[in-house]
Amino acid sequence: MPPRKPPTVYDVATRAGVSIATVSRVLRSPQKVTESTRERVLAAIDELGYVPNASARGLAGRRTGVLGLLIPGHDAPPIAPPGSAEEHAVEFIDDMDRSFVDPERNHYFEQLVRGCEISAWSSGYALLVASGPDLSRSVVLDDLEGRVDGIIVISRTVPDDLIARSARRVPLVVVAGRAAGTADSVRVDNAGGMAAVTRHVLARKPSGPVLYLGGPADSPDGVEREEGFRREVDGSGESWRIASTDFTTEGGAREMRRALAEIRPGAVIAANDQSALGALTALSEAGIGVPDDCVVTGFDGIEDARWSQPALTTVRQPMTDVGVQAVQMLLRRMADADAPGQDLQLPVDVLLRESCGPLGH
Repeated sequence: MPPRKPPTVYDVATRAGVSIATVSRVLRSPQKVTESTRERVLAAIDELGYVPNASARGLAGRRTGVLGLLIPGHDAPPIAPPGSAEEHAVEFIDDMDRSFVDPERNHYFEQLVRGCEISAWSSGYALLVASGPDLSRSVVLDDLEGRVDGIIVISRTVPDDLIARSARRVPLVVVAGRAAGTADSVRVDNAGGMAAVTRHVLARKPSGPVLYLGGPADSPDGVEREEGFRREVDGSGESWRIASTDFTTEGGAREMRRALAEIRPGAVIAANDQSALGALTALSEAGIGVPDDCVVTGFDGIEDARWSQPALTTVRQPMTDVGVQAVQMLLRRMADADAPGQDLQLPVDVLLRESCGPLGH
């Protein structure tokens, strides 16, 4: 019996009861299609197992020589008309309250992308980095499948069912969390690292309760780090409380100010460095000295933590190595699609700095 032909865009259009142009519009500009039509087309794509042309060619034996990395994104803002320096004066922005946020900077993903690039290029592949807008994660993932030989996805930036579906169609590796379905995964020892730094804080802190600045509820990293924190404070005899942040400097400062209205902590343990940096700002504003009155720690090991005042004690996770290992794991999966799934956990270490230094300092 001859092999069944892969579904085409014509099959999708017929199944969804729309035109080929509408299918193309859903794949390229989903925001321009009504929600009901978009859902109908996406359902047809899922039911038929349709993949864009480039991916279908890859399934027939041809390689693209490109690996994909899908990182979180947001719905695109309106695109401003282009301008030039000659047409505009240099703008002054009042940032005395440090409220300006650079939307183009994400320290965590910078290191991950760097590791993926290093590993991909050394293995003879190019790296295509794509951002998954909130509106169309399924569409972006489908489109990426059609352009690359394998995909690396940040855990929980795409729903588990979509990751499992893609893993059945192309080699796929999940980073920063356990994989869904048959995908492989690379992550770090979040719980162990947080437990270690919490033990250090409890032995080093001045008097006062412990404030834990956690992350979003849907973050696998955040969940594991909170588990490590709770493991050490439960039964320690210390008073402690937890506040949730969005893993940003602004969110850390906001939650720190809110907590200071009720308590004067002896320690702040943050689930990531940016939240800790925000906490340092709020503590300084309140006249609370670090580390004499309150010790502060973070998690990630971003470069900015070295230059804060005081320098931030943090758990360093090897994000460049995560990227390197994710690419190598993806290449192994591409070479042997039937190999057993892997879940690789990389070690972390604690960088002791002024905000919570060694014992006796």
